[in-house]
Amino acid sequence: MAVYTEVSDEELEAFVNSYEIGALLSYKGIAEGVENSNYLIHTESGNYILTLYEKRVDSNDLPFFLGLKEHLAEKGLNCPVPIKNREGKNLGHLAGRPAAIISFLEGMWVRRPNVTHCEQLGAAMARMHQAGADFDLVRPNALSVSGWRPLFAMCAGRADSVSAGLGAEIEAELDHLEAQWPQNLPTGIIHADLFPDNVFFLRNELSGLIDFYFACNDLLAYDIAICINAWCFEADDMFNVTKIRALLKGYQSVRKLEASEMAALPLLARGAALRFLLTRLYDWLNVPQGALVMPKDPGEYIKKLRFHRSIRSVADYGLNG
Repeated sequence: MAVYTEVSDEELEAFVNSYEIGALLSYKGIAEGVENSNYLIHTESGNYILTLYEKRVDSNDLPFFLGLKEHLAEKGLNCPVPIKNREGKNLGHLAGRPAAIISFLEGMWVRRPNVTHCEQLGAAMARMHQAGADFDLVRPNALSVSGWRPLFAMCAGRADSVSAGLGAEIEAELDHLEAQWPQNLPTGIIHADLFPDNVFFLRNELSGLIDFYFACNDLLAYDIAICINAWCFEADDMFNVTKIRALLKGYQSVRKLEASEMAALPLLARGAALRFLLTRLYDWLNVPQGALVMPKDPGEYIKKLRFHRSIRSVADYGLNG
């Protein structure tokens, strides 16, 4: 989340008045993330998140994103849900952008996740996969393996300015992953961005999942691979075997992984590392003018990619196949 589009007091007040949530009392920008402009708004009925969808988000995807949150909430998953305005619509326009008011989810994300957090995340992710099984809209993953080479092409000429030889390293990685990517694993709705800042906890108990704006249809185990990268490394980039065991324990307490999914985890984790390396590399080299947010260092995912490249089987992660 971030602030790219400024909204005047008059525009915001008029927008809030189109909802039955009481008068606007206060608001402030949220300067985190890289995708949309977000404001915390406080009205007479409580707190909400106002999201303005920026150009990087395809407006054609918004019915999927907003509908998915409504669907998951109806299935009992704790997540923010869009509020309908007086016309019964969950999407409007503000300051030249599509905009929505979303319910406020209590909780905070943890800066240093422990084993208990990882286990709860695994269980919540599996519940989300199950809850999304009968969602009737489909959104292909534009940032899966077929999308990585076009993304790299937009920054390949400057990759070596970040790390010497990085361009050739990514080219070789793309060749390998495109040839080896699994095709026949279980698929469904995945979050695709379950980093710690998108998972809220209250008093050490998971309170919900947020930020579904990368959600899509893809391999379910790929969601796990993303979380392995996001949750199972320490601040010094050391891999934590205990955390990956807890993550998988939590997940399999809800949904048992197939043997083929478990065997594919090293390759999927390697692909997930490349995916976030590429998006961070692109953002690092293309910071929007005036954005109130710092892009994330791609160097973290260079290290993670190299680690996963050394893994030959799940046993090397300390797991039983």
